[in-house]
Amino acid sequence: MFDRNKDKQPEKIETPAPSAPAADSGFSGSYKAPAASSGGKSAVLGATIRVKGDISGEENLLIEGSVEGSVSLASHEVTVGKTGKVHANITARTIRIDGEVNGDITGKEKVLVSSTSNIKGTIVTPKMTLEEGARFKGTIDIDPSHANSSGTAYKAPTDKPA
Repeated sequence: MFDRNKDKQPEKIETPAPSAPAADSGFSGSYKAPAASSGGKSAVLGATIRVKGDISGEENLLIEGSVEGSVSLASHEVTVGKTGKVHANITARTIRIDGEVNGDITGKEKVLVSSTSNIKGTIVTPKMTLEEGARFKGTIDIDPSHANSSGTAYKAPTDKPA
């Protein structure tokens, strides 16, 4: 008759490359995230990652682990996930808090505080959403001019000469 396996190629079985040994999840120092391409990359700090130092960069960041220091992503988004514990000041275009933050939060466009969050500090932003059930102790400064500032107070133009 005929042989079914006559023209079949033997299947190739690919084995994964050996992975590098796991490094200590604690990090001390400054971290500058790599620049994002036009595709809009995001970085993730996993639940077991601990960072002590300053985080800055040019991409979005999801924090599920622990951060002590400062987080500054002025033109991007920072999300503190449900397992995230941040003891740092956060500055970003958009900030979403689902976890714990102990520090000042500065959102250039908006800050979203979910019902699962626990915050101690000052929030400064032009737009704010605070869900029912969120735990918050501190002050909220909803400042529409904040979106136009870069660290200095915004002065509206006047019709009177100076």
